[in-house]
This record gives sequence, C-alpha cells and structure tokens, in this order.
Amino acid sequence: MEKFDILKNIVKESSEKRGIAEYELYYSEDASISAETYRDEISAFSSSVGGMLLYRCIVGGKIGYASTERMDEDEMDVLVARAAVNAQCIEKEDRAIIYGGAKPEDYQKIDPIDFSMPTAATIKEEAMKCRDILYAADDRIADGTECGAFAGQSTIRLFNSHGLDLGTSVGNCGEYLQAVLDNGEEKQYDFEMLYNQYGDNADALKEIAGKVIEGANAKFGAGKVATGKYNIIFDHKQMKAILSTFLSAFFAENAQKGLSLLKGKTGEVIAADCITITDTPFFASNPMKIAFDGEGVPTKEKNVIEKGVLKTLLYNLTSAEKDGVETTGNASRSAASIGTRAYSFYINPGELTRDELFAKAGNGIYVTEMKGFHAGANAVTGDFSIESAGFLIEDGKIGAPIKSFTVAGNFFELLKQISAIDNVLEMKSPGFSQIGSPDVLVPDMSVAGE
Repeated sequence: MEKFDILKNIVKESSEKRGIAEYELYYSEDASISAETYRDEISAFSSSVGGMLLYRCIVGGKIGYASTERMDEDEMDVLVARAAVNAQCIEKEDRAIIYGGAKPEDYQKIDPIDFSMPTAATIKEEAMKCRDILYAADDRIADGTECGAFAGQSTIRLFNSHGLDLGTSVGNCGEYLQAVLDNGEEKQYDFEMLYNQYGDNADALKEIAGKVIEGANAKFGAGKVATGKYNIIFDHKQMKAILSTFLSAFFAENAQKGLSLLKGKTGEVIAADCITITDTPFFASNPMKIAFDGEGVPTKEKNVIEKGVLKTLLYNLTSAEKDGVETTGNASRSAASIGTRAYSFYINPGELTRDELFAKAGNGIYVTEMKGFHAGANAVTGDFSIESAGFLIEDGKIGAPIKSFTVAGNFFELLKQISAIDNVLEMKSPGFSQIGSPDVLVPDMSVAGE
C-alpha cells in the first residue's frame, strides 16, 4: 500500500504534536475471491477487499487503541486522538509495550512470491474445470457433489516510533473437489484439495478426482465395531484436527490464565520420545511465509516439543515478560488486542513407512473421519469423545470400512501414548497459520461401538 507511507508520516506528526513518544501504526489488507459449483453451474460467487489501520500508543503507562477503515489523510489525526483517549480508560495492569530493538539483519530474508489475484472469470473457469473432471471420473456422482476455486492475498505494514518499518504481501490459491457417490443403496462422500496449481493443472486435478472417488467408494458397506480397546492409527487429517483443537494449550497466555494444563511444564517430559513438534513461519512449501509477528518481533523456527520434552510455549511480548523469558515471535493481531498464534505447527515425521506403521499396529482401527470436536472436546482439560469412522486393521492391512463408533481419550495422555509415526508429512492448508501431522499409532485406546 503506497499510501501507507503518506499516512504513517501524518501519524508521526500527530503523535509528536500530542507528546506521544511511543506509538505504532499497523495496516492489514485482505482480498479474497471464490466460486462454487452445484450440478452443472456456478452456485455461489464472492469477492471482497478490506483494509484496516490500527494505531496503538502509550499514554501515562497505558496502551491505547484506535482503528479505522478510512484511509483518508484527515482521518489520521482523529485516529491518534481517539487512541490517546482510549488509553485513559484502560484498566489492564499489564505493562504497555511497543516493540523496539531489532535490526534489519534480525529478520529472515524471504524471497518475494510471484502471485497476483486471479480474475473472476479465471476463478469461475477453474471451479467449472474441477466440476467437469470430477463428474467425468465416475458415473455414480450424485447431488451434493461440489467443487470450488478460491484465492486470497494479504498485505501487512507495520511502522512504529522505535524505527520499525516492516511490510509483506503474500497470497495463495486453491481448488477443492467433494464427491458424493450413490450406489443405489447408500451415499458416501470424500473431499480433497489442490493448492497453488492454477492453469495447466488438468492432470493434477484428475489425480485428485481419482483419490476422491477412491476414498468415497471405500466407505460403502461400512459395518459396526464392538466396544473395547484397540490399537488406533489416526490418519494425518484426523491427527491434524486433534492438534488444531488443542493448539491453544501451547499458548503461554492461556497457561498464565489457568486455561492450559501445560502451565509450569516447560522442561518436563509431556509426550513420547518419538514426538517432536515444530512451529515455523518458514515452512518450505508454504507461500505465506512471514518474517515478523503482530508486534514487529522477528519470527523464528522453534521446537515446541523435542523428543517428548516441552521446550517452550508460544509467547508474545506481554506473556513472555510475565514468565521472564524472551518472546518466541508468535504475537497475533486484532483490532483491539495482541494475542498468540502458531505458524506452521506440525508433528515431525518418523522413520516408518506407512506399510510398516500398519504392520506395527497389527490389528486395530484406522480412523479416517472424526466429527464434532466443537462439542466433544474440552480444550482446557484435554478430554475428548468424538464420533468417528474408518477401517479395521487386520494383520497389518486395511480391512473393512466401519462407522458410528466413538473414540475417547485425553489429548495430553495421547501425546504420551503415541508409539510410532510414519514418515510422510503433508501440509495442505497454506496460510499464515497451518497445522499438520503424519499418521500416528496409539495403542490400546478406548472405543465405544455396539
């Protein structure tokens, strides 16, 4: 945003005029476009662009906030004035912090990506191409089948009184194929996505369509399973869902509020020694890398858990000061506050192939669907009880499909019970925040069936 350079100078003058020595101006703009299909036509289309300026300042030892969507020069003096008044109303006792001290060389150099937002026509063409390829893949395709294409771009600028002047612009695009198959007796569905391969991508889409059809077809004729204890392999999608549900337990501010059982556990063994969890803003295949966090702190890669030992929680400046440690550069940003977020947060792959992982399981259950985490999981205690579906594991091989069973356990205990991990890590949701995992084996888990 070229106008940001004009606005930041006005904010600087307005702040200094009011005797405000410490201040910050943060600009965020997000653009998105998407199209969906149903049957043989585009059923939904959306396009949006929105930007916001966020101003923070320290007045009387308190932090004041103000925001605006108006990018007018005349608005900047009003923005500063509103933030100064807001500081007088703040009751929080946390010390106000505007970050300073980093040098240009402290920030990871990120090569600029070659990305531009596609046109509406391109998005619609991509969605219909997905639809045509999926419908051609199987004659059992039924109503409920949907395809779509989408793209998004984010621009961030941050300027403050300590000399920071940072910026980035990143984006990504993708397509999804969701097939519903009807064999005359029942319907089954499956879902896959393809990222950042617009244009000459028919072969890749055909491969994805084949996986979707294969996945849906494998679910036909699912039976039930008896209640008991089973060796369970969570596929990468389900382990990702579990990590996503309990991610907030790794945020230091939640631990400090008593909302995480990881409080005071740094340096202790909290997982099996095969578990290493990494958080990095520089994951190789992610086009949305970022060198600074929501407070302007240089970001970095770190192991949150290393061979079972909790090495660090995720910190912003305020939560780090409370614990007397350095921030990990994981501050998030909203209109009125600083929070915490992860970047690419994932369980590192192990040494076993997929076949070796199943052989190690012997007999058990391969969980490929879990639904209802919003109601069946407690992010504070770690307890979960989730309706699931998947396949029997028989003599180390995938067997018959099964459905309508419940997997119950505790996330913190599950981390300790994981006995093996396969060697494939797929991160299929690029963005400033994404979560991933290989398939994992957990012996003797409780399953409620028939």
